[in-house]
Amino acid sequence: MYKDILVTVDLDHESSWKKAVPVAIKQAQSFGARLHVLTVVPTVGMSMVGQFFPKGYESKVLEAYNQRLHEFVSANIPADIKVQHIVGQGTVYEVILKMAKKTNCDLIVIGAHRPELKDYLLGPNAARVVRHADCSVMVVRD
Repeated sequence: MYKDILVTVDLDHESSWKKAVPVAIKQAQSFGARLHVLTVVPTVGMSMVGQFFPKGYESKVLEAYNQRLHEFVSANIPADIKVQHIVGQGTVYEVILKMAKKTNCDLIVIGAHRPELKDYLLGPNAARVVRHADCSVMVVRD
């Protein structure tokens, strides 16, 4: 049923993937699907702020996240699953939606924490992905 599955991980917060990654693995194994493992590096923000960082800072950060993602996949994804490593940069939900389209994913697996009051007013990343995705989205609660 699924050929390409996108799973999102925040390498700095185990709770973002602890339950979602095993679900994505099980789906990939069940359907022989390719797993696209995505982590998102937030942008610094205003260009005015960016001028205070050393030259080449952004590329070094992306390179470091790419290395960490490869280590994460080696430690957490079985070797028999086809994997694409993706490091995105920007607003989390926007990058998830963009990468899902770019990779032609037919399923997004995303972890979500229990909502707090502020999440009902602003909407967490998972809710935005669910509302705007062109494919199925599986939200795995922690």
